[in-house]
Amino acid sequence: MRAAVLHEIGQDKLDVLDDVEAVGFGPGRVRVRVRATGLCHSDLSAMAGVLPQPAPFVPGHEGAGEILEVGEGVSHLKPGDRVVVCWLPACGACPACKRGQTELCLAGFMNAGTPNFKRPGGDVFGFAGTGTFAEEVVVDAGCAVPIPDDVPFDIAALIGCGVTTGLGAALNTADVEAGSSVAVIGCGGVGISAIQGARLKGAAEIVAVDPVAARRESALEFGATRAVAPDELAEAKQQVTAGEGFDYVFEVVGKSATARTAYENTRRGGTLVIVGAGAMDDFLQLNMFELFFDEKRILPSMYGGGDVLRSYERTIALWRAGRIDLAGLITHRVPLADINEALDQMRTGTALRTCIEI
Repeated sequence: MRAAVLHEIGQDKLDVLDDVEAVGFGPGRVRVRVRATGLCHSDLSAMAGVLPQPAPFVPGHEGAGEILEVGEGVSHLKPGDRVVVCWLPACGACPACKRGQTELCLAGFMNAGTPNFKRPGGDVFGFAGTGTFAEEVVVDAGCAVPIPDDVPFDIAALIGCGVTTGLGAALNTADVEAGSSVAVIGCGGVGISAIQGARLKGAAEIVAVDPVAARRESALEFGATRAVAPDELAEAKQQVTAGEGFDYVFEVVGKSATARTAYENTRRGGTLVIVGAGAMDDFLQLNMFELFFDEKRILPSMYGGGDVLRSYERTIALWRAGRIDLAGLITHRVPLADINEALDQMRTGTALRTCIEI
């Protein structure tokens, strides 16, 4: 079986090998033939060591495919079913799940330390307990979520992470108020999805902030009312809010520097939503007076901040109704053999989302 493998944390290229085997099939597990997967910035972060992940590993967590085989005790899936791979399944029994905060369930993370693959040289892990840069993957049955037959695999793959994260940040976490002002810092696939979510909620002004001109142009097509480079944000703040600051600011980069910028551009009493996944040693500095005096809400948004399965269903319904554009997010397509080309597209910002066709 072919898969793209990172041998050591810190390497910037993947090795596409044909001697990889998906392992772990058994009771409560399913074997999935991956048909399409998106490249998410979290994959790059794991490769660089920003996000913790044992190596060697197969990146990829934003995938879709079809069931090849189901293990004993799996009754809701059968061979041939079309599924989206969910990297953060809810166990339904932990305290977070019982409180209705299924996005905080840690069951999925427990799988990250168990090898999903093996090679003649030893075990290979799957990123976030999945590893969709492979022709096949074995996952817990809860990680394989059925999708309707009319949802193409490439669209379903996006729903598996980036779209759910961005849309949910606006719809669930922020619950953007109609008529409000919004700024989105970082306009890749997740940021563009946050823009679409803010538009759905009726935001009057949506300012897209990104250093890449092509991404700024794309943001306007997806619902932003204006798009600026980072050094133009202060002027946009003055023009849109008379200098007061935005009602909602979404940080979709995952760095303390941009989070601080986001905080400073949020109005007093406004809402800062942290969407980007950052490093454990990157600290955001705030002083105690400003926290008290400005009364700004700081809301982290994990995987869209809501029930994942319900979010999938809602996204499909909005896509079917033409209320959100998912196909337009896919700006590039490459075969698995050219995965390193996709990495370059992500690093340079030339792609919103690259679909890896497997």
